Amino acid sequence: MAPSLVHLPNGQILTVTPVFAGFSFKANELNLHNSAFPPGWTIIIESHEEEDDEVAVDGQDSHDQPKKSPARRYRNPTLHGDNMFISSISIPSSTDFKPATSPTRQIAMMVWATLWWYFHQPRPNVHIRGTNPNMPEEGKPKGEWRINIKREGIFKGRHLLPKLERMGIIMSEESCVGESIDDRTGEGWDRMFASQRAFWLLDPRIFLFTLSPTTHSPFPGASPYTSRPTSPNREGFASSRPDSHAEAGQGLWTPQAQSPGPFASGSHLPTYYPPPPTLFTFTNNIRHPLRQKPPTQGETFYTRFIPSVGQYLSFRVASLSHKSPTHRGPVSDSIPSFLPPNSGVTHGSLPSIAHMTINPCDTDLLHTWMNDPRVNAMWGEGGPRAKQEAFLRSALNSKHSFPVIGCWDGKPFGYFELYWVKEDHLGRQLSSHDFGNWDRGIHALVGEQEFRGPHRVRVWLSALVHFCWLADPRTERVMLEPRVDNLKFVQYMVDVGFYKEREIAFPHKQAALMKIRREGWEAPVL
Repeated sequence: MAPSLVHLPNGQILTVTPVFAGFSFKANELNLHNSAFPPGWTIIIESHEEEDDEVAVDGQDSHDQPKKSPARRYRNPTLHGDNMFISSISIPSSTDFKPATSPTRQIAMMVWATLWWYFHQPRPNVHIRGTNPNMPEEGKPKGEWRINIKREGIFKGRHLLPKLERMGIIMSEESCVGESIDDRTGEGWDRMFASQRAFWLLDPRIFLFTLSPTTHSPFPGASPYTSRPTSPNREGFASSRPDSHAEAGQGLWTPQAQSPGPFASGSHLPTYYPPPPTLFTFTNNIRHPLRQKPPTQGETFYTRFIPSVGQYLSFRVASLSHKSPTHRGPVSDSIPSFLPPNSGVTHGSLPSIAHMTINPCDTDLLHTWMNDPRVNAMWGEGGPRAKQEAFLRSALNSKHSFPVIGCWDGKPFGYFELYWVKEDHLGRQLSSHDFGNWDRGIHALVGEQEFRGPHRVRVWLSALVHFCWLADPRTERVMLEPRVDNLKFVQYMVDVGFYKEREIAFPHKQAALMKIRREGWEAPVL
């Protein structure tokens, strides 16, 4: 098995290389001193062919271990037969980076990155074996893709697995306290697993963070940004650093061209913030939760490398600026993945056309897209530029939605709106049991011809749904209401898990009400 590259959502690239009985994960670009053991870790992974799949099928308990064949070397994922643990860790040089404040969080980051790699592997056959051999394959019950976490290697620590379980990255079906009073026995912690479905519902910002560079590190140690880009600044402070995004701090697990996006942190800490407590208010006589403010204009709030396309997909908030927001997030091929050790050159110092402002401003983009006959037939927003500018201003001032620009490797391709169903005109067409307080909806258009096509639609549509799940764990449904004659788009939605509930008559269109539920969603399209 050849080495492979793993593109993490914060722009970091890892090299995964087969080693005896497992794989090594290395951040070779941080091997500044030509160490034989560059920063990274090694996992041991083995597979068992399950001979009798008495495993849990959605909603069923399974306390008896399935019978398994002898362990063999891992080749491809199995549905439930893979077992993994981290056997060793290589810490970056102390001359370049300060030790992690929390070793547990550093290990959790390694576990998360390992699972990111694993759940990007080819999906195994999900149909349970051991049922009626004469039953057609499609009629057999389906299981959930899992990888078992063995209590070996660094996982033998008495407190590590409990902490990882509390963080939600691993889990167990044994939800009891247990009888043993000696926590050194590991009772109840020897049958842990990670689920594909649960993994994709974890926000990466919980686990990805940076190591603080030392004073003499070749990586800049200071960041002009606080951990939250929306934090207030002292008056006049912002003006002293105009468009200085490129100076943001870099380090281990940091994008090579950092921007004040979802992973930016001057404090080198995880950037996840839980949703606020629920308070209610009224809008147009509708009682609904007080909504948290969206990201700021031009801010990137979602990014992920798409292996099947070979590009980074990202979403940012639309902007009224007369200049296009400069994309400084990760891109697929603008710079080399690795630089020679001690070269004196950092990724941030390399020029990249993807990081130049060469796109029209968002208002001009909307003017072009909305006047495309194909788009205007569905949106009806064609006309002079002033009309699209007023349209964008209205979208930015909405209290229940916000406008979004989608980008492939930083190049804008489409316009989207993410809204809360309860306050939207859609909510007025539904009864109260049809949606919850936190359910969201999506409006979408693709303006650039080169980025059209069935596969790309499935990718960005599933990515927007993915963001909705990550943005608030209370969101249980995502909805779209395309015009009923937009049959292609309706089929694309069905392809990624949506179902048509019924049709709705709006004053301006007859719409198909399309829904997808959190419990029925497995993973974004890769």
